[in-house]
Amino acid sequence: EDPSLERHFKGHRDAVTSVDFSRAKKQLVSGSMDSSLMIWSMKPQMRAYRFVGHKDAVLCVHFSPSGHLVASGSRDKTVRLWIPSIKGESTVFKAHTATVRSVHFSSDGQSLVTASDDKTIKVWTVHRQKFLFSLSQHINWVRCARFSPDGRLIVSSSDDKTVKLWDKTSRECIHSFCEHGGFVNHVDFHPSGNCIAAGGTDSTVKLWDVRMNRLLQHYQGNSVVNSLSFHPSGNYLVTASSDSTLKILDLLEGRLLYTLHGHQGPATCVAFSRDGDFFASGGSDEQVMVWKTNFDTDYGDVVKPQKYGSSVDGTHGTGSEMDCGIHHKKTKTQDSGRTHEQQDEETSLAKTLEHILGQLDVLTQTVSILEQRLTLTEDKLKECLENQQKILQNKTN
Repeated sequence: EDPSLERHFKGHRDAVTSVDFSRAKKQLVSGSMDSSLMIWSMKPQMRAYRFVGHKDAVLCVHFSPSGHLVASGSRDKTVRLWIPSIKGESTVFKAHTATVRSVHFSSDGQSLVTASDDKTIKVWTVHRQKFLFSLSQHINWVRCARFSPDGRLIVSSSDDKTVKLWDKTSRECIHSFCEHGGFVNHVDFHPSGNCIAAGGTDSTVKLWDVRMNRLLQHYQGNSVVNSLSFHPSGNYLVTASSDSTLKILDLLEGRLLYTLHGHQGPATCVAFSRDGDFFASGGSDEQVMVWKTNFDTDYGDVVKPQKYGSSVDGTHGTGSEMDCGIHHKKTKTQDSGRTHEQQDEETSLAKTLEHILGQLDVLTQTVSILEQRLTLTEDKLKECLENQQKILQNKTN
């Protein structure tokens, strides 16, 4: 079955810039040039929330792994952390000295990486939004930055036409990929963590092996690639392009699988849900669209190495192996040694831990919000006292 348009959301008053699903697929967040975020419920008849706080265009949004926080970055140079509930409370911090283009949580939810037009990438603790360190070897705007699935690496893409790979511990740039012929708009890690994909203004998508630092596959399109997202299986990649299309690439066969038309004008952003059943897209037409993936749900047990990466016009790519060492689904024989009770216990424990982590996220945010309010109250009290002192001085004079 081909991917199908499931539903579309209208509510933004300007171009949609970024979309992301919560882990449980209950909510979808979108950011827009209209300076707002919107949280859409995947349940029919549930109202959407509009979050207002940023003073300028919101260029990036991302759900925390637990789904209890949303990070947003804006042209107003700030990052906000929101609790995605009806109150829409947030904490704000001045993250950069220029537009913030990218926000991304680490897989443990403890760290946040941000990228900016000030040419830097910054890493923060989510708890109290404490600044940790800066990465600054790009010589032009940094469009995108992402943690690897294990949190050890960071990848970034820039208008200096490079993709850089960083070691989070040593804070060193391990490698620069310079094969792009234009600005690199978006970059992300393959679910295995062993390779990355990047797309940009040269209308190409390139995949590199980060262990060998070599080009694996190259796809030549005919329009600017604004955004991309890996399917959780690692077998597919979806892109959003300025020619208004979404394209799904089959990474195993190295070919273009689908071209989807839905947006009027450039498709600006795209993201798979955490389980890959859906993907969402946003465009300059102010619309958010949700698509049902409809791929074969088994995805294959083990990925076979692909000998040649092919470009979309059918010509051979780099002649290197597309083998990211991915094992998708456990075979039945691998699971046979464990009882259903053990599996249920493990699932229950994992859910409990996830719930506790989620509650800690919310508590952390609530404390931060209260701290900000106390600071504001203190500032107002100081201002009142100063004004009273001035009045008294004027009277005595």
